[in-house]
Amino acid sequence: MSLALLFPGQGSQRPGMLHALPDSPAVRTTLADAGDHLDLDRLDTEKALRSSTDTQLALLVSGVAAARALTDDHGLSPEFLAGHSVGAFAAAVTAGVLTLPEALTAVRLRGDLMREVCADGRWGMAAIIGLRLPTVRSLTEQISTHDDPLWIANVNAQDQIVISGTSTALRRAEPAVRDAGGGRVQHLDVAVASHCPLQERTASRLAQHLARLPRRPQRVAYLTNTGGRCIRGDSDAVLDDLARAVARPVQWHDATRLMSELGATYAVQLPPGDVLSRLLVRTLPQLHADALDDGIDQVLAHSRRFLGAVS
Repeated sequence: MSLALLFPGQGSQRPGMLHALPDSPAVRTTLADAGDHLDLDRLDTEKALRSSTDTQLALLVSGVAAARALTDDHGLSPEFLAGHSVGAFAAAVTAGVLTLPEALTAVRLRGDLMREVCADGRWGMAAIIGLRLPTVRSLTEQISTHDDPLWIANVNAQDQIVISGTSTALRRAEPAVRDAGGGRVQHLDVAVASHCPLQERTASRLAQHLARLPRRPQRVAYLTNTGGRCIRGDSDAVLDDLARAVARPVQWHDATRLMSELGATYAVQLPPGDVLSRLLVRTLPQLHADALDDGIDQVLAHSRRFLGAVS
């Protein structure tokens, strides 16, 4: 029996999410540490979360603080960590590969570079729900043009695929998706196009930055974004995934299926939201999943049931 922690990415943010974290010693300490580098009161507002960089920073702080509440305050020991997009940086901190200050600096760089690439305001992302990957791949190839490209960005589930591209290309996708068999397009609250070739410069610069950081032992298995594989005891491979993922599709569906095959029996999505936990139980109904936002008492009760005794 083993525990997996799931760290959400951009699109899950909401104002007040940092103030809604569990009131625990580990959370208070983490917020104090982050507050040495950030104005958390400003970061936790609707205005700040209109910025891609600030959103990514807020998600990082939220994920690290919530994970420490479970591990440091309640004695849970995850065997697997899976972070969706920028959530991977919180997973890397929890795995011991990065310190929180290192991750804050790297995520700020990542967000600023992503924004620079998309500074003309033409870009966005959308989820296609109800169609399988081969169909979505065919649609993107038909719609994409040199001036208005469209790419597959995230494979979240068999029937939930996220695409990145220009606003024009995303609008063209809507009737094509409907005509392809009843799928629908849900535009994401994201002002950039991520996980696509547009962000190659971001990936290169981020790799250069991460290469200069000290290497630390990896303490917990990490599920990659770029290949949906499991990394154990290889900090360099974790850092490589963190850098390259911004320019490559997130293979979340593969990562979660592998996690189950490797023995995960219980998963907890860290705040904010419950999108990843709901996706997981749809994909793997035999694996129980909760969202910490539903209450820490529920998580602890289910931990005792699915993992054995916890404090």
